Amino acid sequence: MMSFPHTLGKCVTGISFSMSACVGWVLCFSLLLLQLLGTEGSPLNCHTTCICASNVVSCSKMYLTTVPTALPLYTAVLDLSYNNITKLRAEWTPVKLPRLRNLLLAHNGLHFLSSEAFAHITQLRYLDLSSNDLEQLNEYIFEPLVHLEVLLLYNNRISSIDRTAFTGLNNLQKLYLSQNHISRFPLELIKDKTRLEKLSLFDMSSNKVKVLLIQELQNLPGWIKNGLYFHKNPLVCDCDLYSLLTHWYIRKFSSAYDFRDDYTCVLSGTEKRTVAAFELNTHLNCSTFKEEDEETYLDETVLLSCDTRHRNMTKTWTMPSNVPVTPNSNQSATVLPDGKLQLSSLRPEDSGVYTCFAVSEALNETLYVVVKVHNFTVDGNSDTLNTAYTTLVGCLASVVLVLIYLYLTPCRCFCCPDHNKDPKDLQGQNGKLNPNGEEDVDEDGLQGEAHRKKSVAESISSVFSDTPIVV
Repeated sequence: MMSFPHTLGKCVTGISFSMSACVGWVLCFSLLLLQLLGTEGSPLNCHTTCICASNVVSCSKMYLTTVPTALPLYTAVLDLSYNNITKLRAEWTPVKLPRLRNLLLAHNGLHFLSSEAFAHITQLRYLDLSSNDLEQLNEYIFEPLVHLEVLLLYNNRISSIDRTAFTGLNNLQKLYLSQNHISRFPLELIKDKTRLEKLSLFDMSSNKVKVLLIQELQNLPGWIKNGLYFHKNPLVCDCDLYSLLTHWYIRKFSSAYDFRDDYTCVLSGTEKRTVAAFELNTHLNCSTFKEEDEETYLDETVLLSCDTRHRNMTKTWTMPSNVPVTPNSNQSATVLPDGKLQLSSLRPEDSGVYTCFAVSEALNETLYVVVKVHNFTVDGNSDTLNTAYTTLVGCLASVVLVLIYLYLTPCRCFCCPDHNKDPKDLQGQNGKLNPNGEEDVDEDGLQGEAHRKKSVAESISSVFSDTPIVV
């Protein structure tokens, strides 16, 4: 087999070698030179390996295996996409690049990130690590990037994310994690007290998430819901998911409104059939979503939220009578600095529809909040309940007393020790004597029956007797 230099020499002299073979060897030699230029420690060459335009350095599609060294300190944009840089080590830039704002490393087969890979580029605003082979995000990996605003990690193989991986990214506004193998929804990134304060777009679509904490998502502010994408995940079907999505669709949140047909879920059972999430009302007989009213009581104070789709909008309110809420008015309504409406000392006439008008450069939005004021206080409601309970107990006690009076009366006279006494001696008992002091005589007894005295007990047995019982 001919050596490479010997064959190349024949190509140059034209000695006994075909033209097509010469072309092939020249191409191979050119590729070899490019690879040699991309070896570790190769300095930046703005004529052969990269294109330098002012503060932009583009080394895309140059078959690089490492980052060129000696990058200019004034570099603001560094494009290293579509190369073969599989590892980003701590020493990839030995000096700080204080003006670097954009770093593009997409389509490199990148599978390793050093924990100190970003220590010298702390002013970075835009980082593209998409379409690589990353499998995990270790703890505090992005912590030095305190000014980062956009982070692209889609189309990797990420299955594990440490809970501290995004710690320190206080200015991050957009995070793309779609098309990975993530099975746990990282709620800590958007939940109160632990969330990234400025994150307004979070893409978790096309992953392997099966379960969502629906109530936690429903409690999020509207501007977070608007940019929270989780379509094309194998979610478990239930009516809570249907209610969440239909609510977001009615509110025209982009996450649900723009990707309505991409939301699917898996029905439980042996078949594990995948169905459209917005059709669960037919599969599971889910009820239609209805916005709940704000219910309150007399003399209460309530806060009405203007839950807009965008953040930092200018908000104004009007009362049910279409009267604007102004700072100097004597109304019980006050617009707080965060745009919420505070209603104090509520009365039944304060019930109605309150309207919030939100305005920004990109969007105008109108929201309606229905308030119902019950005509009693919270304590008064309890008193009413206690009164009803007391009345019920009193009625039951009365019935018991009547039953005792009917069935547990004193024994009749024929069983009493003094039943043979003269009726005149029974005047103190619950019996009746004629005004003349004579006995009442039964008229039937005059026709052949023996005379009998009217029983004292018979008089007692009447519940309408007005005389006291004496035993």
